[in-house]
Amino acid sequence: MAQESRLSNQQMVILPEGAQRILGRDAQRTNIAVGYAVAQAIKSTLGPRGMDKMLVDEMGDIVITNDGATILEEINIEHPAGKMMVEIAKTQDEEVGDGTTTSVVIAGELLKKSLELLDQSIHANTIASGYKNAAVKSIEYLREHSENVTIKDIVVLEKIAAISMGSKATGIGNSKEQLAKLVVQAVTQVAEERDGKMTVDKDYVKLEKKQGGDVTQTQIINGVLIDKEVVHPGMPKKLENAKIALLDAALEIEKTETDARINITSPDQMTAFLEQEEKMLKDMVEKVAKSGCNALFCQKGIDDVAQHYLSKKGIMAVRRVKKSDMEKLVRASGARIVTTLDDLGGKDLGKAGVIEERRIAGEQMVFVEKCKDPKSVTLLVRGGTQHVVDEAERAVVDAIGSVSSAIEEGKYVAGGGSIEMELAMQLRRYAVAVGGREQLAIQAFAEALEVIPRTLSESCGMDAIDTLVELRSKHEKGEKYLGVDVNNAKLANMKQANVIEPMKIKKQAIQSASEVTEMLLRIDDIIAGKGKRGGGGGGGAGMEGMPPGMGMG
Repeated sequence: MAQESRLSNQQMVILPEGAQRILGRDAQRTNIAVGYAVAQAIKSTLGPRGMDKMLVDEMGDIVITNDGATILEEINIEHPAGKMMVEIAKTQDEEVGDGTTTSVVIAGELLKKSLELLDQSIHANTIASGYKNAAVKSIEYLREHSENVTIKDIVVLEKIAAISMGSKATGIGNSKEQLAKLVVQAVTQVAEERDGKMTVDKDYVKLEKKQGGDVTQTQIINGVLIDKEVVHPGMPKKLENAKIALLDAALEIEKTETDARINITSPDQMTAFLEQEEKMLKDMVEKVAKSGCNALFCQKGIDDVAQHYLSKKGIMAVRRVKKSDMEKLVRASGARIVTTLDDLGGKDLGKAGVIEERRIAGEQMVFVEKCKDPKSVTLLVRGGTQHVVDEAERAVVDAIGSVSSAIEEGKYVAGGGSIEMELAMQLRRYAVAVGGREQLAIQAFAEALEVIPRTLSESCGMDAIDTLVELRSKHEKGEKYLGVDVNNAKLANMKQANVIEPMKIKKQAIQSASEVTEMLLRIDDIIAGKGKRGGGGGGGAGMEGMPPGMGMG
């Protein structure tokens, strides 16, 4: 139905037929309801005792996970406010790598509390301002209650990795301590110091997953695992003290760029032509051999004749290696990528203790390992079924994110809802000092943070009200590390229980949740155009593509 306005008793049609418009309080209520619904959809997955979700797509493919980012990525959310909630999870995943469920659940609770404040006739801008103020203060308090960690604190980093993987119990079971050690080993190996600060490029921790075996068979390779096979059966399948050449050029006879025709009138000419082609390929192989390498990784193709000559020279070769893998080989072996064979020399070669082709889960793979101080490593993740391997991989990705964040930020906090309770208590005191209507928004922010310990207590069968009351009382008395021990369904000192998390996870979750809530609160008009593209009648005037129901699919 077209929206109409009357000006000087004249009817004005400003939107095309079929467009939808939601105004004022209704727009705010709609956005809040959708945002809260998205948060509720993944709330039950929070923590080590969180439940899993089974997601089935149009093709019938199944994903079983309790990873917040994966769930929100897989489900088809159509409403724009719902998409904004998905953005929080994506940002959290990209920036930190863990804490996606936490950030969305806090955002959902902030939206719910803001609805209560709107019902008390508090203006949306006042609420948004209060939330912003509370988020800034929360991060200040977070820094005060955090503890220092460095790359040398291996035991602390392993605890952080194990807690990060704890929620993926379906995939990894009791293997999290073993996986945590591997993750910390991998991250500390690729970490580098720049301008006095530690940085971790997570791209250089390569993950390869193969179905079969057990999660406990997951291993770290101090080098690079290439999911390719050696090109010729006559080549060596294992090399020790390998000298590696990396080539970004084809060992093939290139076709001319312009169309050309060669007229051959006798068998002798044909023979000479083929011999010349073979000689060119042989010369290419001679240049490779002259460099002194015994292992060649080529980003492009290798001709069958060239393969034969390489095998006669005892050179192991792998072709069509991905560009990303070539870059990882550079960091692992110290080799340089060469783009023309004429430039290839001994100075461009890298070194590896062992290069070996092995069969993993029925597929041949090339292991480049025992590199000296490699700045790129590989984790080979194993698991009984495809679903287990996928979930184990997600757990390892989360742990890599957590450990990297802890090393880069150099701070960690107690988990299990203890830090949220402490922040809530501090915010309530701050709200009283602020006064005015804004204090109600700050108090609402404090209550919203308590959703984390409340959800954790619900997931392990504890009474949520009793848990919150007791936690508030104990935190007021100074027990700042007290939180929910979900494994034993009781309250415990989280620091003593080794439940610790990087400060960056909490900081990013609070920032993202606060920002998206403020943004949604300021929206008082939703215009959705349904007009046809092109055609007559000015159908393209609205915002096209929003479904009529604007719901969650």
